[in-house]
Amino acid sequence: AVRRDSMNHGLTELSLEERYEQYQKELQELTMMSDAFMRTVLKEKACTEHILQILMGRPDLKVIDQVIQQDYKNLQGRSSILDCVVRDSDGRLINVEVQQEKEGASPKRARYYSGLLDMNTLQRGQPFETLPVTYVIFITRGDMFGSGLPVYHIQRTIKETGAVFGDETHILYVDSSRQDSTPLGQLMHDLNCRTASEIYSPVLSARVRELKETEGGIRIMCEVMDRIYNWGEQIGQERIQRETALNLSEM
Repeated sequence: AVRRDSMNHGLTELSLEERYEQYQKELQELTMMSDAFMRTVLKEKACTEHILQILMGRPDLKVIDQVIQQDYKNLQGRSSILDCVVRDSDGRLINVEVQQEKEGASPKRARYYSGLLDMNTLQRGQPFETLPVTYVIFITRGDMFGSGLPVYHIQRTIKETGAVFGDETHILYVDSSRQDSTPLGQLMHDLNCRTASEIYSPVLSARVRELKETEGGIRIMCEVMDRIYNWGEQIGQERIQRETALNLSEM
């Protein structure tokens, strides 16, 4: 992902125009494994559909609606911003997350995200049986579990019998470094490409070309990167204020 600290480094003293020039240089180095770039790619529903068709092994999968980077609330505790949440034509809820660091794709984070989908789906008075089938999919930079597999499917099972528990929650981990001639391997190749000309998928290639090679797309990405920069600046100021308050409290 584009790290907020690296983006802010050297930009603090630059004007908006100078920052945009820097963003354009950084943009050319981004791949779809950069979370900010991936989220912008996925705003084109056809791209989301193509990626999920391959990840889910369902060429007929259709995206009915999707939400990009929405804050999923837990009124009693920690809320989280999920990268992309999709409802498909079968009524399944699918959360797609791009994570470069293993810490960001821990099993307990996957468990929590799965719970957030449930908490934000079931309405007051609805029976539990109306909960949809859910998938949380982490696309990671490397192999999370070290068994040399391109994808790991996780479901709850009954320990004594090995039978599927049947709560209809699914977690997938996909290793983006596994690139071969299979549809999944070619998709992982595409997610790691810097230029549109390298990408196998016509729909992903067209979207990357739009965002990196057209005036409108470059402007969109510069605005996205500037929002990240401004957010980083705000977080930095809040951290300074907290540290100052703590120091005063200690004094």
